[in-house]
Formats: sequence, structure tokens, C-alpha cells
Amino acid sequence: MYLGFDGEFGVEQSTSAQAIERGILIAIDEINRAGGVLGGRPLRLISKDNRAVTARGVKNLKEFAQTPDLVAMFVGRFSPVVLEYVDLAHELKMIVLDPWAAADAITRNGRKPNYMFRLSLRDGLAMPAMLKHTLSKGAERVGLLLPNTSWGRSNLVSAKKYFLETPEPHMVGIEWYQWGDQTMIDKYQALRSSGAQAIVFVANDSEAVILCREMAALPPEQRLPIVSHWGVTGGNFVNLVGEDLAKLDFSVVQTFSFYKAEPEMAQRVLAVSDRLFGLSRIEQIESPVGVGHAYDLTHLAARAIDLAGTTDRQAVRDALERVTQYRGLVKYFEQPFTPDNHDALGAEDVF
Repeated sequence: MYLGFDGEFGVEQSTSAQAIERGILIAIDEINRAGGVLGGRPLRLISKDNRAVTARGVKNLKEFAQTPDLVAMFVGRFSPVVLEYVDLAHELKMIVLDPWAAADAITRNGRKPNYMFRLSLRDGLAMPAMLKHTLSKGAERVGLLLPNTSWGRSNLVSAKKYFLETPEPHMVGIEWYQWGDQTMIDKYQALRSSGAQAIVFVANDSEAVILCREMAALPPEQRLPIVSHWGVTGGNFVNLVGEDLAKLDFSVVQTFSFYKAEPEMAQRVLAVSDRLFGLSRIEQIESPVGVGHAYDLTHLAARAIDLAGTTDRQAVRDALERVTQYRGLVKYFEQPFTPDNHDALGAEDVF
């Protein structure tokens, strides 16, 4: 019996797909050592590389849908890619398990029944958390620096909703950048000139490296606090920015840390990680949020398979909405999914 994973393995400097894959494999190892699913059948993982290209991902999804005994497909970090799967996944009745991509419309897609399940941050939770955090920096006026993608637009929708409901902070401007831009400083300076006292930054690691290097070269009085979405944790951001990061006030919204996990469970997961990958210390785990989310989502999928008593995808989809009382690595889940809510994490899980 198989789970599929369509990830961005071929993206240079990215570590998110590798982290998600490790989380799945650690959970599968535990599940199989405990007897597998459906009374003794082992789980196996089939991984495919989409290189963050939607057309490749669509091809992978179609191939997974035609694979006998493949119950569900994991997806990776990039929301613009995953959003393109929503219609096709429902057409093919393929269960999609999302441990990272954050655009609200991935799970909040209006479909009944809904085949998209997420255990991850979503923009509707991330943006309010980031904006509130700017207040702790003493910022009453903020600027938004967003990618000109469906992910960026998803965050703008969440920001506008927040500003309608909350008096502070005030938004003084929005700047849009394109994926692949080689400079960010003009857009940053435009927001600063508009009166921004902090910047809310929606980006992945490659764009964040560019902005941080350019900001570090500015005079100290021109370096505003940056509150970032978590896409920056999906690659080698800290190492690539290097010593320049110490010059900046740079914070990242999060939902999982091995340091916050239940110690006994964290050590058990790290022991399996050591045996499978030679990674035994928290500091060695790249993109840990991908590991933690994928690990729990795999265990939830296995429970749903057993609850359904079959590999039939429609039956497993229904069972995912009935799984209860799972003590996970990320948190304790009383009921992660219901017919009306396919997001396992809530506002209380964001820090």
C-alpha cells in the first residue's frame, strides 16, 4: 500500500521537500514496525519531483491517481503549485495531504466532499499573527512586501480582513515583487519612505536572502524590523545570509519546533531519524516544520485507513474526518478534521 509525495526536490537550495519526505518516512517506519495498516499491510512511499513547476506536478498527480493501492498524495511548500491541484484532485478523487503550503483556498475551496486536508499554517492565521507581532516591535505603521503570485494575493486578502477588524497597526503601502527578482531594496525603500516602521514580508528563502543582504548594507537607522512568513524556513536561508542576519531584526511566524515538542516523543522521533538518516540532533534537522507536520499527517492518514478498513480513497477521505484523539509531535489533536474544517491547526498553534 502506498502514499505518494509530489515535492519540489529539484529547487536549488530548498530543503522543504527533503524535510517532508523524512517526516513521512519516520512515521511510516513506526507504523510498519507496529504492524502496518489493515491488519498487517506495510506502507510504502513513492516520491516524485515537480521542481516547483505546476505542469510537472499535474503530471505527477495524474500518475499517482492511476497507481494501484496508492491511497493519498502529499504535496510540498509552494502554494501556487498546490492551488493548481484543487480542481484535478477532486475530479480524480485523490486525497491531497498538505503539510506546508499555506494559501487559504487550498482547503477552503467550497468543495463538498473536500479532498484537500492540511496540517500546516495557513495565510488566514499567519497574516494576523505577523501583523500583531509588528506591534511588539513598536510599529504603528507597516508596509507589506508580497510576491505577485496566488500566495501573495492570498496573504493580501487576509491582511485586508485584519485591517478592517483591527485598529492597529495601520498599513501604509504594498509593494509587489516577482519570483526571480534579483533585487528587493527599491521596493523596501518605497515602503520605508511611505512611513512604514516595520515590514511584513511574504517570501521563500531565495527572496529573503536577497532582501537581507541588501538591508544589511544600509545604514543601521534605515533597517526596519522584518516580520516574515515561514517560507524562508524551507531552505538554506540562515547559512546563505550568514553574519548579515545578526545586523537585522528578523522574525518568522511558526507552528512547530522540536524544542517545544513533548520531550519523550521528540527523542523517539530523533532516534528513528538517526537510524534512517544519521540525523540525531535537533540542530541537524533542516526545515523542521516540514518534518513535524508530515510526521503527524502520515500517522493521521494511517489511522484513517484503518478506520475505513479499505484502501478505497473515498472511504479513507470520509474516515479522515472521523479520526480523533491523536497525540502527535506537533500537538494533541482531539479531532483534526471535520466535514466543515480541513485545517488541523488553529490560531492557538501559531507563534
